[in-house]
Order: sequence, then C-alpha cells, then structure tokens
Amino acid sequence: MVLGSFGRRRTDSPRRFRRGVFLLPSLFTVANLFCGYACVVYAMRADFNTAAMLIGIAMVLDTLDGFFARLTNSSSAFGVQLDSLADVVSFGLAPAILAFSWGLWPLGRLGWAVGFLYVTAAAMRLARFNIQTHTPSDKRYFAGMPSPAAAAVIASTVFLWPLGLQEPAQALPALAMVLVPALLMVSTIRFRSVKAIDVGWRRSYFALFLAAVVIALVATYPRIALVVMAYSYTVFALVFWAWGRLHRRGSEPEPPAPPAPPPADTSL
Repeated sequence: MVLGSFGRRRTDSPRRFRRGVFLLPSLFTVANLFCGYACVVYAMRADFNTAAMLIGIAMVLDTLDGFFARLTNSSSAFGVQLDSLADVVSFGLAPAILAFSWGLWPLGRLGWAVGFLYVTAAAMRLARFNIQTHTPSDKRYFAGMPSPAAAAVIASTVFLWPLGLQEPAQALPALAMVLVPALLMVSTIRFRSVKAIDVGWRRSYFALFLAAVVIALVATYPRIALVVMAYSYTVFALVFWAWGRLHRRGSEPEPPAPPAPPPADTSL
C-alpha cells in the first residue's frame, strides 16, 4: 500500500512539473497585466513617476514571458491570446491614461479623444500582429511600430518630466507624443526587431559588451538614457524608411521616350 502510494507520487511529480512549466510564461503575462492596471491606478493618483516605471517593468515582463515560452517549449494558443489582451492594457490603455492625466487633460475633450485614438491604434496593431504570426514574413522586422515601443515613448517622456503639464499651451506638444506613435503603430513602416539585430563579432562577445554599456548608462542617467533610447528607435526607423523610399525612387528606370511623329508630307 505504501509502495503503491509512493509510486504514484513519483509518477505524478513529472506531470506536476510540466504543468508548472506550462504556467510559467502565463504568470509573467499576468504580472505584465498587473503592471498595466497599477499604472492606471497611480496615474489617476498623479504619481506619474511610479506609473511610468510600471510601464517599463511591464515591458521587461512581456519580454520574459516570450523568452520562457520558447525556452520551455510551452507556447500555446491560450498564452498567445492572454499575452495580447495583457498588452492592450499595459501598452494601450495604461499609456493613454498616463498621457491624459500627465499632460492632455488641459485640452479637455481633445485630450481624451487623442488618448482613445492611441488605445484603438494599439488594439489594431496587436490584432494585426496576431494575424501575421500565421503567415510567412521576415522575422527581423515588424510591420508598424510595436506597441511596447510606442508605450516606451510616452513612459520615458513622463519619466523624464514627472511634474506634468498644467496649461493648454504646454499640452499641445503632448499631442505629438501620443499621435505620432499611434499613427506609426497602424502604419506599414518596418521596425527592426531588437532580438534579431546582428551586431557582428559574435565570437568576441561584442553584443554582451553593448548590453553592459546600455545597463551602465541607464543606471547612471536613467531618465535621459531611457528617453534617448525610446526616441532613437523611432527616429532610426523613420530615417531608414525615408532612405529606402528615396533609394527605390532613384533606381527606378526612366520611362521610354514617346516615338517621334512622322515627318510631314510637303509634296504637292
């Protein structure tokens, strides 16, 4: 009787372990969702510094859930849908409410209407991403700005200046801070995936050294470093997009010249 019970326990342990591994990525996703919810709460309390940091923590958790899902080979349709719903809250609703409470509220209805446009753009971006995962595409690029990168623009700006904006004239530049990422999310401009960037020199651990440099900068000047990183990612994508269009336009062959008209008959 004791041996039978002991044998069942040993047999059930691998199953319990597999269930725990299967739930691990979803736990990170739920933590990501909690950060988005907490960001909304702190933004309504005008604690913009904490609210902006929670979006940054949500970005880290969003990266970890995908990493552990690939590492443990525990990706599932449920996890994909849960991740998308959590991203709508953490990188769509939370940044919009943070931006409105921080600097758009002096504009009244225009402010909350712009925030709604951002939420809609984030939801559309995530829906399009879910569809594109089932079609073959270049994994090195995203079609449209990723929602975490768009949220990073808002969060880093608020983190740089957590005092908020109080006058309508001051709030006007905040419209661009929300509208430009919203438009980029629904655009077809290609944004490079950070995970797929090849910095070269793989055997010399150059990528690891670059990561150490970034960590050192963030630890030394966190507010400036984060806003520079968020805006640089956006600007570089726009520069490469403009360069590609100019290069394609310059390489297009010129249209053939129309045929010359036949000579006029001057004979009598």
